[in-house]
Amino acid sequence: MPVSRLVSVMLLLQRRGRLTAGQIAAELEVSERTVLRDLDALSAAGVPVFATRGRHGGFELLDTSTVGAAADPPDPDTWSPQKRPPGRPRRARVRVTEEGRRLAAILGRLQPLRVRRAVEPDADGRVEASFRLGPLAATAADVLSLGPEIEVVEPPALRNLVADLARWTAARYD
Repeated sequence: MPVSRLVSVMLLLQRRGRLTAGQIAAELEVSERTVLRDLDALSAAGVPVFATRGRHGGFELLDTSTVGAAADPPDPDTWSPQKRPPGRPRRARVRVTEEGRRLAAILGRLQPLRVRRAVEPDADGRVEASFRLGPLAATAADVLSLGPEIEVVEPPALRNLVADLARWTAARYD
């Protein structure tokens, strides 16, 4: 894959925000599969590209301020992959039921959900699992989609956000 195409994909996302693979493919005159491979390569290189599911979904840069301002493309000579902020957890730990695991797989949420095999289910039938932590708001929505079948253990920021959103939702239906 030509590096120039990877830079073109990155600049398109930087300038236009969220785009579908089809939109990027049409712009660069390549197939959608090629775009998906390019996005995978960018992500592997440390470019903060993430996907959003759904009707208005697509691909976008996580934080354009770290990649360069919208008017200022990144300098290829000085650009380097984004480093993970110190102290920010990479994975979230949860307790999940068997039904929650099935539901997460069917809905495509919190994937891959890694279950600790050596641990037996607790009295509630829950096992400890972990998944890659994404943006907190999106991750909290994914957790809430599994309802009472999942409980966030770590990080505390995600646990608190899920609790706040659940309280807000419950208050709406009182």
